[in-house]
Amino acid sequence: MMMPRSKKQRQLFYLVPYGAWLLLFVIVPLCLLVVQSLMTQNGHFTLNNYAIYFSSGTYLRMTFNSVWFAFLITIITLIISYPTAYFLNQLKQKQFWLLLIILPTWINLLLKTYAFIGLLSKTGSVNTFLNLWGIAPKQLLFSDWSFLLVAAYIEIPFMILPIFNSLAEINPRLEQASRDLGANKWQTLRYVTVPLSMTGVKAGIQAVFIPSLSLFMITRLIGGNRVITLGTAIEEHFLVTQNWHLGSTIGVILIIAMVITMSITRDRVRKHSRKRG
Repeated sequence: MMMPRSKKQRQLFYLVPYGAWLLLFVIVPLCLLVVQSLMTQNGHFTLNNYAIYFSSGTYLRMTFNSVWFAFLITIITLIISYPTAYFLNQLKQKQFWLLLIILPTWINLLLKTYAFIGLLSKTGSVNTFLNLWGIAPKQLLFSDWSFLLVAAYIEIPFMILPIFNSLAEINPRLEQASRDLGANKWQTLRYVTVPLSMTGVKAGIQAVFIPSLSLFMITRLIGGNRVITLGTAIEEHFLVTQNWHLGSTIGVILIIAMVITMSITRDRVRKHSRKRG
């Protein structure tokens, strides 16, 4: 009779600090953000902040840009990451090669961004290499494609990892059975491997699309303010214009967009399996 009680005590021991962390650093900040978005500078309740946001073409254009660039970054990383994860799973030392791909995530984001500035600047490595072939230095920074390049590079490990794990969990006998039944390699990949790895694909989309909605440091340093997103607008209102109420409003809109993304890409397979059980 003592074992269940001690087990519950251990669970409570781990649950209390987790609950405190969740309360202090997730729930309370979210509540403060919502309250700030519903207040005026004088502390009175208002919906004017949301009216300003939805009636402004500038903010709506920022919203479209955020979603559009996040979509492009997700597509680029998915196109690169799925074949990479599939190839890694075929290697004998796959965990070692996966580690090499994950290693860049241990480096500070700001350092990686400045490294790309050194590569893409007019006196950088890329232009130096082009100069060897008689090509004049080009302005590679401060463009949409340079922003997409750097953002996709930073987000690729977060797409590869869940896809890699989902592919590793597939029973090899299923692919063997598919080939025994007459399917070729591409048919097996299309009808067996890809559907069974969709859980990892959805997790990767969440891990890339959601952070990409709120990028602001890369837009500043690489995009040169040519790429304006909601993350940039939030930074402006909190740090420059000091309009925390409107900045909080944009933050709430961004959180709603993230929740919608998670609801669309959530895994429904487990839900159906539980109902059957």
